[in-house]
Amino acid sequence: MTAHDALMTDLAVTVSYWLLLIGMACCFWRMVRGPSLADRIVAIDMLTVLMVAFAGVYVIATGEAAFLDAAIVLALTGFIGTVALARYKERLLRQEPATDGPRDRTRAP
Repeated sequence: MTAHDALMTDLAVTVSYWLLLIGMACCFWRMVRGPSLADRIVAIDMLTVLMVAFAGVYVIATGEAAFLDAAIVLALTGFIGTVALARYKERLLRQEPATDGPRDRTRAP
């Protein structure tokens, strides 16, 4: 790698860090101020995606591949959390009690 390539990589990593931090700040703001629960769920999901991207940029900057494993775990955890929150919101909209048993199929939805 030439000195020019290293300089361009450093510049790209620095710009990426700043853009990701700005995006995280905007998502955090939406998570705090969001007018609805759906806005907050989407903001949490986007914040998780940005944290995974931050870990990816860190791997590019340092070459430490161990952070890729952390990014994969964070992505899976974020996905499961988003699905759980969406299901919680769905139950709130239908005003169903949160039971673990099977639903009674004889009732109308």
